[in-house]
Amino acid sequence: MDSISLLQRLVRIPSPNPPGDTRAMADFVAEQMRGIGCDVRQLAPDAKPDALNTIALLGVGEPRIMLHAHIDTVPIAATEAERWSVEPYAGEVRDGALYGKGSIDDKAPLASMMLAMMAAAEQDSLTGTLILVAAAEEEVGGQLGTKWLADSGHLPACDFIVVGEQTGNKVATAHKGVMRATVRASGKSVHATNPDRGVNAIVAMSKVIGAFADYHRELAKRAHPVVGFPTCNIGVIEGGSTANAVPDSCTITLDRRMIPREDSEAVKAELRAVLESVNLAPASVTIGDFVYSPWFDSALDSDYAKAFMSCAREVIMDDPGPIGYLPGSDAKHLTEVARGDMIIFGPGSYEVAHAADEHVRLADYQATTDILLKFLRRTLYH
Repeated sequence: MDSISLLQRLVRIPSPNPPGDTRAMADFVAEQMRGIGCDVRQLAPDAKPDALNTIALLGVGEPRIMLHAHIDTVPIAATEAERWSVEPYAGEVRDGALYGKGSIDDKAPLASMMLAMMAAAEQDSLTGTLILVAAAEEEVGGQLGTKWLADSGHLPACDFIVVGEQTGNKVATAHKGVMRATVRASGKSVHATNPDRGVNAIVAMSKVIGAFADYHRELAKRAHPVVGFPTCNIGVIEGGSTANAVPDSCTITLDRRMIPREDSEAVKAELRAVLESVNLAPASVTIGDFVYSPWFDSALDSDYAKAFMSCAREVIMDDPGPIGYLPGSDAKHLTEVARGDMIIFGPGSYEVAHAADEHVRLADYQATTDILLKFLRRTLYH
């Protein structure tokens, strides 16, 4: 099938996560890859059999180059559904763009990679191994998708890895990590007619919020060359039950974005130190429930990376970077598999993803495909 038909077929297979049932998507990719002669494996963790992954291998020996894209999408929220101007799973082409849930995140990168695999299968002079990974679970952190595949030994060490995401066909070499935490303030509840008899947990938390706002401003003094500054955001606050009672509890949830090279334990210590810097007596405040998602950082030192940069420059006729990728990706789970450089790359912008009327410009999709084809001709065909 042609490139547009392939992408339409992918968009027309819903794979929202939650619930994260990727079996239909994984089966379609597997069928296409078997049809061109790939060695195909389909794997899912016992903890979630519906989170099916497909791995397709073409060729043998060294070098090994991996093309990775995820096959789950975010779901369509009820409020979002009303804002779609097209049927979300139809793959409609309009004004030079293909619309649909998952069209840019991440089915266009996947389709370009499948087309690259199909072109490679037609070559008699393929040297080395080309690996396509169609992974589940990325939209919910990748723990039962790419991380499970890597930790279970299902992914071979590779000399170069391309992780498909939305970079405007520039080459991204880093993204931030995330440390999330919950802060809880405890006070004493009394009737609001005489609030001074109690201890207002919301008032105590307001001091904590101010301290974290100061901490966020201090973080701007640190910088990474492509992903910018670390940040600290308060995304959720909950407390109190009624206006005529002093609240005895208040909770906030923090999102601390980490730049590459920041240490997770050091960041935890910083968050604790922020709390300790505030006099909250007689209220008490604790921090916990830490959840860490790693950052990713890669160089562009290898011959493969230099070749990819050259191919991108020739196709887009612009400086391909390197740039930073502000959202996260499954690249963070592939660092032990990458024995060489790893990049994040694909068409369009992440700002179009996760939204009504998600779409990919067909010219951008074609450029992604052309860059991958040019790169493989330069590195794996002899």
